[in-house]
Amino acid sequence: MPTIKYKPTTPARRHMSVPSFEEVTKFTPEKSLIVIKKKNAGRNSYGRITVRHRGGGNKIKYRIVDFKRGSEAPAKVVGIEYDPNRTAYIALLQNEAGEKSYIIAPVGLKDGDVVYTGADADIKPGNTLPIANIPVGTFIHNIELYPGKGGQLVRSAGAAAQLISKENGISQVRLPSGEVRIIRLDCKATIGQVGNIEHETVKVGKAGKTRHKGIRPTVRGSVMNPCDHPHGGGEGRSPIGRPSPVTPWGKPALGYKTRNKKARTDKFIVKRRNAK
Repeated sequence: MPTIKYKPTTPARRHMSVPSFEEVTKFTPEKSLIVIKKKNAGRNSYGRITVRHRGGGNKIKYRIVDFKRGSEAPAKVVGIEYDPNRTAYIALLQNEAGEKSYIIAPVGLKDGDVVYTGADADIKPGNTLPIANIPVGTFIHNIELYPGKGGQLVRSAGAAAQLISKENGISQVRLPSGEVRIIRLDCKATIGQVGNIEHETVKVGKAGKTRHKGIRPTVRGSVMNPCDHPHGGGEGRSPIGRPSPVTPWGKPALGYKTRNKKARTDKFIVKRRNAK
């Protein structure tokens, strides 16, 4: 999917690029598969801001995506759609009974294609199988961590994991980050790479597009007062006065590992993403 680059008619247009949406073939969502998405502007159930810099943005409705792929009936691709809730595109499927569902659209999936779910499905993009039935070396996405829970890993635009081994009821999968993880063979995964590969190359170009996404401006800590941020205060442009930058709550901001050191899922990680 190439991107469209503009001529520098204004300062905002100078570096802006947008997706061409060549893969998109259907421009209105399926009404039976959308629900209202309520905004909370980063506030929790008590009304307190727990995530900063959120608010505003365009109204969007959530598309109900089938990550479980529970039905094994063959389904035909009716159209490829844009989804404002994720970076990947989604594909609308319809089976012989007339039931419709959304899935994440992989690279190469087109209108009219038929996708299958089950142990006997072919190794083609969009088909979902238990990992036990997928050949070693295959690129996969939408991977389950627990059988029947639905895909949780590798769902963003352009992402793909690789199945590198299968033995004794478990498999080893190399994730896009480089991490190698153990996953049970009875978990399902979908064949292929997630579509919308060029998503990373899109340049926003202007601040307004970020506001449309519901992201508000971020203020530097060094321009705040000492009561508001550890970097604040001082005469003029002062250094942060610490060995390394910190968050507004005093925690290290660069390279600080937040994962629980006693996480029970550590035993499933064969190789860390930053292992040398």
